[in-house]
Amino acid sequence: MTTTPQTTYTAAPLTEHGGNGHGAAENVAPPEGLEAREARGNGDRRGARIGAKVIIRAKDINKRYVMSKDNYVDALNDATLEIAEGQTVAIMGPSGSGKSTLLHILGCLDSATSGEVWLDGRRVDDLGGRDLARLRRSEVGFIFQTFNLVPSLTALENVMLAAEYAGNSRREAREAARAALAQVGLADREDHRPPELSGGQQQRVAIARALVNKPKVIFGDEPTGNLDSASSAEVVQMMHRINRDTGTTFVLVTHDSGVASSCDRVFHMLDGRVTNGNGGHAAGAGSGGDAALAAPSDPHRAV
Repeated sequence: MTTTPQTTYTAAPLTEHGGNGHGAAENVAPPEGLEAREARGNGDRRGARIGAKVIIRAKDINKRYVMSKDNYVDALNDATLEIAEGQTVAIMGPSGSGKSTLLHILGCLDSATSGEVWLDGRRVDDLGGRDLARLRRSEVGFIFQTFNLVPSLTALENVMLAAEYAGNSRREAREAARAALAQVGLADREDHRPPELSGGQQQRVAIARALVNKPKVIFGDEPTGNLDSASSAEVVQMMHRINRDTGTTFVLVTHDSGVASSCDRVFHMLDGRVTNGNGGHAAGAGSGGDAALAAPSDPHRAV
């Protein structure tokens, strides 16, 4: 049997002062203690940033898709997690475990059947349509596996579009888009359209689009899924650099263990539950998630 070598992604080291890039005071991490060691044992690769505030909190999130009276799928079952500001976080699990559903609910692209979602100290699962649209425009950014660029627009115009939707004038949007493209190393490609760019370059345009409004959190749904190993490594390293330079929180759904291992923290999902994290207090976590792993199969669970 031939074994495919695993690509290794190396994140730049964390700085001693964890500035958040959004005007909050910097925190100096003390020497690692029991709390940090316990957190790392529950999925935190480099220890929790002690003292960092929680920017995302999901509590007992359930999502049921109903097709008919007796035909439904439970995609999430009491999914619970907390993410500290300034972290890079991966969410892993087999297909059908609820990863993307949870990501879309955290990013306010979808609504939960029950449970609470908090972003930067504010409950957001009960916001109305207009407030949700404002939040999605200005406070969060998204990166998708298929890039979702407009093929007839240039790289600059694709990024400008997001800035204009957020209420910027065309001149302001152009300036912000140029700065964002420079941040991802594409200042010399701003006049190229997506078909004229490589897959890695298209994803960098998508990252610039997510960055242009200076969001607090960027969500990525399999952001390296359509890239070769070299382009994938380049994109992952770029996200870590942006995280380090700006303090923007990144939450990434991925099947790639190399991507996950480069993140500050990894959450694992199975059958709609988060099976680790939060010091073992996640729903069904028990000791390292063994309770959830041993749970009997539910015929209405997402597959």
